[in-house]
Amino acid sequence: MSSKLLLIILFSAIIFSCGKEDEEDESIDNTYKQHMRNFVENISQYAKSYNSNFLIIPQNGQELVTTDGNEDGPAESNYLGAIDGVGREDLFYGYDYDNVPTPPAELSYMIKFLDICEQHSVEVFITDYCWEHDHMDDSYARNNAKGYISFAAPERELNVIPEYPASIYHVNSNDIFALADAKNFLYLINTSGFAGKAEFIVAINATNYDLVIMDLFFEDDIAFSESEISQLKIKNNGGQRLVISYLSIGEAEDYRYYWNSSWSSGSPSWLAEENPNWEGNYKVRYWYPEWHKIIYGNDDSYLKKVMDAGFDGVYLDIIDAFEYFE
Repeated sequence: MSSKLLLIILFSAIIFSCGKEDEEDESIDNTYKQHMRNFVENISQYAKSYNSNFLIIPQNGQELVTTDGNEDGPAESNYLGAIDGVGREDLFYGYDYDNVPTPPAELSYMIKFLDICEQHSVEVFITDYCWEHDHMDDSYARNNAKGYISFAAPERELNVIPEYPASIYHVNSNDIFALADAKNFLYLINTSGFAGKAEFIVAINATNYDLVIMDLFFEDDIAFSESEISQLKIKNNGGQRLVISYLSIGEAEDYRYYWNSSWSSGSPSWLAEENPNWEGNYKVRYWYPEWHKIIYGNDDSYLKKVMDAGFDGVYLDIIDAFEYFE
């Protein structure tokens, strides 16, 4: 065999091997995405079996809305049919740094997925992180031009009711019974700045936000009651609003009621490494039935507690956990 022929054979083998490896990697990636799609779809099915109007809104992980995870891929109809809205952080501000415009390439990439959602009657909720008034004005204007409902958060901790703008963007006195009715929203899940639940309720009742995303618990372990959530559903101007509960399904949090002090990374087996950016938050192998049981499917599950408290829906976070495992 000539050396030239041998080189051709070796080169061909390398190309074939790389191609096969790429196909395997793509298959693995799609598997992790599909696990998360299945998870969200099952959560939706469980919740809507009790209340067909209960709202399911996953945040980030926009690649799940297409079958192959690509921005130009075909729409994933089962997933889109299971959700009522999508949340996206950092669209116009905050992607790399808070209060800094998102780079054009990342912006264009995200918008392609979000527009697919809009085309399938899935409402889009944007949280931009910025505090300079001109940036906040720009965020509201650009999101409005796209038909997205937005919130300009001055703190990434989501711990304050913004003082600016003085009048809520697109404020109205209409009753809000569906996501399509909402013109604005407040994202406030960190209650550390409030002395107690009563002070928190008074502060929210003094606003005219159409929709409020908050936590089921005040300071991690004191759950809001059904009567308290009912109070929060009335805007200051007398209109009815929606109240949505935050729920992380891609990470376990060691300050939640379900946490066992004996747990650590790898024990139980579905608990992965701690998130280095958020102390006390642990990645989870979200396809494990043991984790599902904590989140939904039974009377002791987190989701059932949210529903029993009278929330109108759930805002699912760490949907993009598939990126970690890919």
